[in-house]
Amino acid sequence: MIDLTYQKLLGRKVGIIGSGAVGTTFAYSLLISGLSSEIVLVDVNKQRAEGEAMDLNHGVPFASPTRIWAGEYSDLQDADIVAISVDKGQKIRQSRLELASGNYELFKDIVPSIVKYNKDCILLVVSNPLDVMTYAALKLSGFPRNRVIGSGTALDTARLRFLLGDYLKIDPRNVHAYIIGEHGDTEVPVWSLANVAGIRLKDYCPLCGVEYNAEEFNNLFLRVKNAGYEILERKGRTNYAVALALTKIVQSILRDENAILTVSTFLEDYHGVSDICLSVPVVLGKDGVGKVIKLPLNPQEISDFQKSARTVQDVVHSLGTPF
Repeated sequence: MIDLTYQKLLGRKVGIIGSGAVGTTFAYSLLISGLSSEIVLVDVNKQRAEGEAMDLNHGVPFASPTRIWAGEYSDLQDADIVAISVDKGQKIRQSRLELASGNYELFKDIVPSIVKYNKDCILLVVSNPLDVMTYAALKLSGFPRNRVIGSGTALDTARLRFLLGDYLKIDPRNVHAYIIGEHGDTEVPVWSLANVAGIRLKDYCPLCGVEYNAEEFNNLFLRVKNAGYEILERKGRTNYAVALALTKIVQSILRDENAILTVSTFLEDYHGVSDICLSVPVVLGKDGVGKVIKLPLNPQEISDFQKSARTVQDVVHSLGTPF
């Protein structure tokens, strides 16, 4: 009997620019998921990409039928999604925003090289500073805004839900809370809407015998915000969780799930914020970003979100871009 899910996914191709820790872990996660029938790795270090492709291919007998190879930009011509996961390398305790200049120089070559061979794909940006690079990819590609997406705070949101789940002693998948704004130091936790089973945190905590402690929740958020730095100090890179976040984003697109995820997207008058890419909840389907969900934020959250936007916009302007 033919697996209808696999049959539907035949021809689904994902390109990954960059064969570093994030790019290759993403490829590994994609292989296990069975979402894509073709994965092509593109890297200036062709030998490294070839080695990674060989290693991944040797796992195909344990996973779904997938063709994986190291290719050139021309091999991206029929890719459904192209992920960009390259950067100059983030040093310990270096702000993501400090990576902007070097990575923008890389993007000025990478994005036009993708567009030369594929004008119909969805661009999925992973490089930091995430929101600045998503905005740069949008402008450099000339693609419609729905087809340029940054992984954004999908990972930050997952980190918050994990820590809240641990604190409340419940499955983190049953925690509904968002991190919005910059994927970085000015990101914003939306505490006013955080809930479990439709019950706001302040009301839920007494029901399960857990103290509602605003200071403790703020400490949880600080752990979320600093998680990347803490992991870098301990192992020199972050790769597993972000790869799973990317796979979820790809899944929602290729399967047209219309999942609601916090990804970086171009905004127009979102609580007074326009002409910048930041993370907010969106409906994600086969055409990329569909509906942008405008959360009913409280005044402090709106102020913090606008501050986050100004921070990202200042970095964009500092690049001297012709945008």
